[in-house]
Amino acid sequence: MAALDAVRRSGPLRRLDWSAWLALGVFGLGLVLLATGLVPAADADATLRRIAPILVFLFAVLILAELAARAEFFDVLAARMAIVARGSYPALFGLAVALAASTTMILNLDTTAVLLTPVMLAVAARAGIAPLPLAMTTIWLANTASLLLPVSNLTNLLAADRVGLPVLGFAERMALPQLAALAATAACLWFCYWRRGLRPDRRYSPPPRYRPRDRVLFRVAAVTCGLFVVGILVGVPIAGVSVAGAVVLLVAFAVRDRAQVRWALVPWRLLALVSGMFLIVDAVGRLGLSRLLAVLVGVDPGVVGVWRSAATGGVLANLINNLPAYVAAEAVVPLGHTDQLLGLLIGTNAGPLVLPWASLATLLWLERCRAAGLSPRWPRFLGTGALTAVVTVAAAVTVLLLER
Repeated sequence: MAALDAVRRSGPLRRLDWSAWLALGVFGLGLVLLATGLVPAADADATLRRIAPILVFLFAVLILAELAARAEFFDVLAARMAIVARGSYPALFGLAVALAASTTMILNLDTTAVLLTPVMLAVAARAGIAPLPLAMTTIWLANTASLLLPVSNLTNLLAADRVGLPVLGFAERMALPQLAALAATAACLWFCYWRRGLRPDRRYSPPPRYRPRDRVLFRVAAVTCGLFVVGILVGVPIAGVSVAGAVVLLVAFAVRDRAQVRWALVPWRLLALVSGMFLIVDAVGRLGLSRLLAVLVGVDPGVVGVWRSAATGGVLANLINNLPAYVAAEAVVPLGHTDQLLGLLIGTNAGPLVLPWASLATLLWLERCRAAGLSPRWPRFLGTGALTAVVTVAAAVTVLLLER
């Protein structure tokens, strides 16, 4: 025991943060469930085959996004956003919503939470404005703007595979619900946070232009992100286009700034967490959760069934996290009930705004905020999150049903 304590104090275990311990714990529990037979090996094999392309995409896209951030791609975008707004709070609000939503849709919600949060907080500091409105814009849109493309959220990748929709087909089906979710979220952000921080003249001082340290790396990152988006839209397999983008940036950094190419780029925490969650959800479903969810979700493919799926997904996501909530509830939605499945997707994507563990993106966002010295007031965070979750899910589901 003393030797183990010494390793913890001086070895690599000491350098692990809370997210690493959480990932190791979830992955370890998943392995225990597999070893004890609570998750049959055949089921685990089928699950692994299903999520393997998703894990490859997740691995590559997070490396791509991290290197793009180190090339200061996001810093330049955010600084130009504050300059283009020309000191106008309403204009800055609109541009902040557009930037956070675009980052979420094109890359994914975790990228927005991890990489855009510190940039937004830095913009607030440079412009001399309150940081909380920008921070809340980042995290709410990291969740509610994740409906449009399969790459925007891991749940979308699973849903697109389940219903057999290609990228553009999925985007076409979810475009209007996503637009409704964005409008509802923006209205709540303005009402709950932005209007309270306005000065009487609704003005702020624009920051100076941001110049990246290495313009070559910045340009390579900008072009790579652009080609990544084009590849996704034209139907290139998501695993292939994300790996290609990550390789391009790795080569660029190896040539221009080799010190940035480190093992820390490997997103092992998220890979371990996702893999472990799938195994745990499988086991919990066998122990009775599936029967309870079958009662809550029901088998009605019509309006009532869609609302029940969305409500169940939103509540369950806040209780246990959105990814396991979607996986568990998806298993009880009858095959062919596409609208019911998409209602569930809306609930699990746009609903987890209340409790901090409802999505991994929120936990990562909190870590970035605390590192910057910003801590939300929890009664206000919970109350405004609940209001926004209800309004946003209701708006998106209503539009989904009107499309039928």
